[in-house]
Amino acid sequence: MLKLLRRLSPREWLMAAVSTVFIVLQVFLDLRLPDYMRDITTLLQTPGSEMSDILVAGGKMLACTLGSFASSILVGYLAAKIAAGFSRRLRQSVFDKVSSFSLGEINLFSTPSLITRSTNDITQVQLIIALGLQIMIKAPILAVWAIFKIAGKSWQWTTATGVALVFLLIMVSIIILLALPRFRKIQTLTDSLNRISRENLTGLRVVRAYNAEAYQQKKFSVANLNLTNNNLFTTRIMAIIMPCMTIIMNGLTLSVYWIGAALIDAASMTDKIGLFSNMLVFTSYAMQVVMAFMMLTMIFIMFPRASVSAKRIGEVLSTDVKVKDGSGVTVPQSLVGQVEFKNVCFKYPQAEDYVIRNVSFTANKGETVAFIGSTGCGKSTLINLIPRFYDATEGEVLVDGIDVRQYTQKQLRSKLGYIPQRSVLFTGTVSENVAFGDSGKGEYSPEAIKNAIRIAQSTDFVEQMSEGYDSPISQGGTNVSGGQKQRLCIARAVCRDPEIFIFDDSFSALDYKTDRNLRTALSHELAGTTCLIVAQRIGTIRDADKIVVLEQGEVVGIGTHRELMKSCEVYREIALSQLSEEELINE
Repeated sequence: MLKLLRRLSPREWLMAAVSTVFIVLQVFLDLRLPDYMRDITTLLQTPGSEMSDILVAGGKMLACTLGSFASSILVGYLAAKIAAGFSRRLRQSVFDKVSSFSLGEINLFSTPSLITRSTNDITQVQLIIALGLQIMIKAPILAVWAIFKIAGKSWQWTTATGVALVFLLIMVSIIILLALPRFRKIQTLTDSLNRISRENLTGLRVVRAYNAEAYQQKKFSVANLNLTNNNLFTTRIMAIIMPCMTIIMNGLTLSVYWIGAALIDAASMTDKIGLFSNMLVFTSYAMQVVMAFMMLTMIFIMFPRASVSAKRIGEVLSTDVKVKDGSGVTVPQSLVGQVEFKNVCFKYPQAEDYVIRNVSFTANKGETVAFIGSTGCGKSTLINLIPRFYDATEGEVLVDGIDVRQYTQKQLRSKLGYIPQRSVLFTGTVSENVAFGDSGKGEYSPEAIKNAIRIAQSTDFVEQMSEGYDSPISQGGTNVSGGQKQRLCIARAVCRDPEIFIFDDSFSALDYKTDRNLRTALSHELAGTTCLIVAQRIGTIRDADKIVVLEQGEVVGIGTHRELMKSCEVYREIALSQLSEEELINE
C-alpha cells in the first residue's frame, strides 16, 4: 500500500496536508462542545444566572457546530478529489503497463485478472484513500485529544472508559483475525468469476452447439457460491460490529451515570453541581473516544482487502517488461524489406524445452516466403518473433539487416502489416477498422481505405452493408462472418502500406476462389513487398518463392514447391495428404 501511495503527486500531498489541518480544526471544535455544555449546565443550576450568558454559551456551541460542519465538508471534498485523481492516474498507469507487456508478461496474468486489477482493485484502493484521509487521520487525533481531556476528571470514570476500550479492542482483534483470510480470497474468487463469465460469453455459440449450458451453469454456480459464501462471512462478521458497539457505548454511558450518581450522592452540596456538569462532559468525551476507536475499527476491517488489492496492482506495475525499446536505427535502403533469421532458438518464459531450434533463413525484398508444418511445430511462434511479441532466446532476428532489438517497437512495427491467426475487429465502422493504428505515415485517405478493401476482396460485401464503408462493426466483429472478418483484417494490413506482410494462417477462413483471387491481387498490386505466410493449405503456398518446412521446431527443408516435393519427405507427406499426386503434378 505504501508503495502505491508514493505515486501521489506533490499537489495531492499538499491537498492532504491542508485536509489534515482542517481535520485538526474539526476535532478541536467537536471537543469544545462538551465544555460549552458544561458551562450551560452550570449556569442553569446556579441561581441568578443571566439568560444572556446562557445564550452566549449556546451561540458558541452553534458556531463550533457550524465550523465543524464546514471543515467536514471541505475535508470530504479534498479526500474525494485526491482519491479520484489518484485512482484515475493509477488506472492509466496499469493500462499503459499492460499495453507495454509482451505476450510473455501477459501470460503471467489471466485476462480476467487484469480486468479485475484495473477496476475492482483500484476501486478498493480509491475507497480506502477517500475514507482514510477522513478517518485514519481524524480517529487517532480525536482519541488522543479526548483522552487528554478526560484524564484526571475521575479515576472511576476513567477506569470505566478503559474497560470499554479493552472490550472494543478484543472485539476488533477477533474480527480482523476471522475476516482477514477471507478478504484475501475474495479478489482471487472475483478473478475466477470474471474468467468463467468471459469464457461463457465469448464461447456462447460453442456452449449452445454442444448443449453445455448446464455444465457452464454448474461451473458458474460453484464460483458464484464460493464468492457469495466469502462475502456473506465477511459481511456477517462486520455486521456484528454495530450491535457490539451499541452494547459498549450504552454500557459505558450507563457506567458513567451510575458512577456519577454514586459520586454526586456522596458529595457535599457545593460539589454536586460541579460533579453533575463533569458527568455530562465526561459522557460526551467518552463517546468521542469510543467513536474514534469505532472509526479505526471500520478502517481495520476495510484495510486488509484494500491491502490485497494494492499488492495485486503493485504486481502489475512492478512486472519487468522483457521486450524493451532499442535505441532506434537508420535503415540502409539497399536492404529495405529483408527479413533474416540467424540460428534462432526460442523457449517460452519459465519453460524448459525449446519450441524453436536453430532456425535460419532469409526473405529478400519482394519475396514470398511460406511456412508449413504439422500443428504445434512452431510456425506462429516463429513469425511472432519478428514484431517482437517475444524476443528470441538465442540467435538474431534481422529486419532490413538490423537486429529487431535495436529498433524502437514503434519503428519496427511501422514496417509490418500483421494479420493474426485469430481475426480481431474493434467496435467502430468498417473504415475505422481498416484505417486502424498508426503507421507513421499520417492519416489514411478514403481512397486508400477503399483500395485496401478492394485488394482484400471485400468491396462486394462492404458495399452491400447498410451504410457501406461507414457501416458499424460490433465488438469482436460478431456481425460479420469469419471470412469477411479475415478479409477486413487483411485490408487493414494492406492499408498500412508496409514493407513486410506477415500472414499468420490468415487465409484459413477463405474459400479457394477468394484465396486465389486475393493472393493474385496481392502479388500484382503489392509487388516489391515481402510476404511471410503461415498456412496449412498447399494451394495457398505452392507458388511461394521459398517454402520453409518445420518439424518439431526445426527446419527440415527450404525450397520451392517442386524442389521440396523431391527433397523433403515431410513436405511431400503434407502435400499428398491434401492433394493427389496427379493434382500436384497438373497444378
